[in-house]
This record gives sequence, structure tokens and C-alpha cells, in this order.
Amino acid sequence: MGPVTATTASDPIEPLVAGITAGDRRALARAITLVESTRPDHRADAARLLDAVLPRTADAIRIGISGPPGVGKSTFIEALGSHITDEGHRLAVLAIDPSSSRTGGSILGDKTRMESLARNPSAFVRPSPSRGELGGVARRTREAGLLCEAAGFDVILIETVGVGQSELAVADLVDLFVLLASPGGGDDLQGIKRGIMELADLVVVTKSDGDLEAAARHAAADLKRALHMMRPKHPGLTTETLLVSSPNQIGVAEVWDHVRATHQHLETTGRLAEIRSHQARAWMWDEIRGELSKRFREATQVREVLDRVQADVDAGRTSPTAAAQDLLDRFEGRRP
Repeated sequence: MGPVTATTASDPIEPLVAGITAGDRRALARAITLVESTRPDHRADAARLLDAVLPRTADAIRIGISGPPGVGKSTFIEALGSHITDEGHRLAVLAIDPSSSRTGGSILGDKTRMESLARNPSAFVRPSPSRGELGGVARRTREAGLLCEAAGFDVILIETVGVGQSELAVADLVDLFVLLASPGGGDDLQGIKRGIMELADLVVVTKSDGDLEAAARHAAADLKRALHMMRPKHPGLTTETLLVSSPNQIGVAEVWDHVRATHQHLETTGRLAEIRSHQARAWMWDEIRGELSKRFREATQVREVLDRVQADVDAGRTSPTAAAQDLLDRFEGRRP
């Protein structure tokens, strides 16, 4: 682990860097608020903050978890999180919730869904950013994860609400992806898109107890058959299906053991380094696209004609292609 990038005495991020690296939760919360801000001066400070703490990151296990509504994500995450912290790890739980950009709410709300974990001194639970499109929410969640790693959390768990595109977003942030499924048998499997199944490093069938135990085993068998028809995600690894009863802690230890074994395999084969390098480069281009889009919309020469051009497209007076080229030419100063 390398030294933190030096800062000057007048640098406003210096106290945040010191607090984060000392494990101060309040400093971590303030730093995450900073990286979630869209103010230009805050974005500049956030970039320097991330550069300053970057040498203290990269040692954590980054896990994505998703599943359809009602699958029991909160209960599972509480059970898994408690097991992880009981083994001596420090866990950060973050969220990607595309609905927050429409409603102003958050998948984690006021943390009452994970009340026990939120009180755990070895855990840190952070709601999703409440503004911006999915891509922006994902970018800020990625930055929050790095800050948590710099603060000493060695397991980062990123939850997504499970609505399609959000799984694709979280897969670009994590080392491995856990998909939760209900014991609903074949009918429930119809709701899991093939593309989402292909993201999974592990599939977990929840609520595998009591009256639902037989249905859970049937669902697990269906999932195994479906996964067998797909190309392995990584050479030398197969996507396993496990049964879990979160309230009873049945199967939870096996999930964590499988996660650790998969992560170790990715690390020893060099695949983990490849994944993270690809993600870092993709992150850079995501930032470029996001910032270019913002500058484009804010440019005076674009704003002056945007409503008219959009109206022409709506009315069919000009094609979207021609309209886009016109606006881009104005943005670049190629035409008045």
C-alpha cells in the first residue's frame, strides 16, 4: 500500500484525506457527499481527493448483488454482512438505484431495511445518490466505493434494485456478481433475462426453508440447467447455484466461502487485474461522456437553438441525424 499523495496546507481536501485514512466515519460521509455533488468546484475537489486516496485502494473484495423485487435482498445482505464482519472483515454496503433519479428516494431509504447492519460497528451502509441518470449514479457509487476502501473497508458490497440496466452498471464496478432468485420455479425464471444470468458468478436461491424448501430445490435445479447451457463467464470457473435461508443463516457461510474462492482464483490467474484495468479505462470514458454531455447542454450556442431544433425533430421537419450534426457543429463553433 503506497503513501497518500501529498497535499498543501491550504488544500481543503487535506482534512478529508487525513480523516478517511484514519477511518473516521464522519470524514468518509463528508467525502462521499463531496463526490456526489455536481458543482464544478466540488467535482474538481473530488478528483483531487480520489487521486490522493487511490494508493490506499485496490485491496478490497468488490461484490455486486442483485435480484428481482421480493427476493429478500435486504435480509440476505444483513445475514451475509453479519457473517462477513463476524470473520473480522470491515464491510461497506452501497447502492445503485435508478428509481432514485425519478422519485428522489433511495433503495436503502433511511437504512431501516438493514437496521442491524447499519448499527454494526464494522459495517458502513450508504444510500444511493438521489439525483442523476443511472450512469451518473453508477459513477458516483464507484467513487464512494474507492473512498470506503481507503477508509479501511476490505469488503465492498454494491446492491442494485434489479431492473435490467442497473445490473449491467453494477457489473462494471465489481469483481464478481451474485444474482438472487426466488423459489418460484420455472415461472420465476422467466423474469430473469439471459443477459443478467450471464453476468452472474454465483446464483443464490433464497427462502430455502419450511414450506418453500422443496420449491427452492426445484428452482435451483432449473437454474443449474439454464446455466449449463451458457458459456462460462471465466475460464476454469463455473457459475454455481446455492440454497440459502437468510433468517436461519443456512447456506450463508457457503456463499461467502464461494465468493472468496472465486476471488482468489481471479487474483491468482491474473484475471482480476484484467477486470479492474478494463473497468478503470471504462470509468475514464464514462466520465468523459458524462462531462461532454453536460458541457454540450450548457453551451450558450446550443441552448439558444435547442428548443427549436428539438421541435423540428418532433414534428418530422428534420431528421435526428441532421439535427444532431447541426447541434454538434454549433457546439464546436463550426457554424453560427
